[in-house]
Amino acid sequence: MALHELLDASLLRGHFSRELEPVVTVEPGDSIRISTPNAGWYVSREEHVARPDPELDTGHALAGPVEVRGARAGQTLVVRIDDVTPGAWGVTFSEPRHRIDWELADGVGRGAGREVRLAPFLGVLGMPPDEPGAHSTIPPRRCGGNIDCKELVAGTTLFLPIPVDGALFSAGDGHAAQGDGEVSGTAIETPIEATLTLDVRDDLPLEWPVARIDGAWLSFGFDEHLGVAARVAVDGMLDLMVREHGIPRADALGLASVVVDLRVTQVVNAALGVHAVLRDDALG
Repeated sequence: MALHELLDASLLRGHFSRELEPVVTVEPGDSIRISTPNAGWYVSREEHVARPDPELDTGHALAGPVEVRGARAGQTLVVRIDDVTPGAWGVTFSEPRHRIDWELADGVGRGAGREVRLAPFLGVLGMPPDEPGAHSTIPPRRCGGNIDCKELVAGTTLFLPIPVDGALFSAGDGHAAQGDGEVSGTAIETPIEATLTLDVRDDLPLEWPVARIDGAWLSFGFDEHLGVAARVAVDGMLDLMVREHGIPRADALGLASVVVDLRVTQVVNAALGVHAVLRDDALG
């Protein structure tokens, strides 16, 4: 399988659109190596990357879109997160107009007189909706986007329903560390390099994203109302319990009430996020 490098700033976009030309076409099973500025398009405290189109590219700096040859709407995109490497610097913003600058080294972030453990991940992993025009990178959608789930670190796999032929996948928004909720609106926003492997499945129909992490399954729900997002996440988990564990649907909800945890993914991206967690050892 091939590795495609998307390391040049000319390959960045700040919006989703099914009308964007792909920057590269890959075969299922190929990997991509990306390099993106932080959410504000900064690669250091002083160095800013120009947005290709200031009127359209108002969102996160994303590498892509990447066309996956043969991918079709209705199939599932498999995104294996192989490696995520943060930059040496990051920033967190809070209100009113306060910022914390971070030095990042050796798995530790140092800022505001404190130290925190780093767990880097990509906040945005997704594809454009099957609708014309430009679409914001800020909300998460059924087809991914600004999911901001701190669990999606290196070694995990995200499964996304493909909305458009070719997939047109993009990724970026490096976070060196984040808590569930991302309550100030930002994590430790940092430039990042990452390697992702993309594949396609036609035997895993999905309505909403799911993910496989170390020792557990996740299912996601997004909505402007947190309760609705939670119900979507639970419905996705019930489907997963039937599919992965052979549990009759009639039993799944009762068992989920005993062994499934709901976590607030984020509350700041217009569409709020909830992820349901089922540990492998929860059902014996």
